[in-house]
Amino acid sequence: MIFGMTILVFLHVVISLAGILSGFVVVFGLLTARRLDGWTAFFLITTVATSLTGFILPAHHFMPSHGVGIISVVVLALALFARYGRRLAGLWRWVYVVSAMIALYLNVFVLVVQAFLKVPALKAIAPNQSEPPFKVTQLLVLIAFVALTILATIRFRTPK
Repeated sequence: MIFGMTILVFLHVVISLAGILSGFVVVFGLLTARRLDGWTAFFLITTVATSLTGFILPAHHFMPSHGVGIISVVVLALALFARYGRRLAGLWRWVYVVSAMIALYLNVFVLVVQAFLKVPALKAIAPNQSEPPFKVTQLLVLIAFVALTILATIRFRTPK
């Protein structure tokens, strides 16, 4: 056990955080029209690994996190195909941006859910995750990602 987590859960969390952090570096690249190939590869690999390791975590039934994982895998497949299969040609450039941003959003969405489950102060203000603080937080995250996705789609047009 590491920090009260099994080794598998701990590795999943570390991979998830690496994916989120590298994802924000990639967002910076998108907003400044830079490909950041190494960071992009690291983001996509860690985000795929996050989704896949989520399926092997202990669970007794299908949970909402499994649904998020399935959506994430589909979106990541699209991002990988647009980035590496179609090399960002034509419309595939915006397909990549949107799908990569959705993949990052899903990871941040789950991060917020986990924060409200695990951080005592957050759990106290939204113990069931149906209370206004949780809903407002998730709405603000969604609005921020919609805005970032629109800006990234506009700005990531020409290869540099």
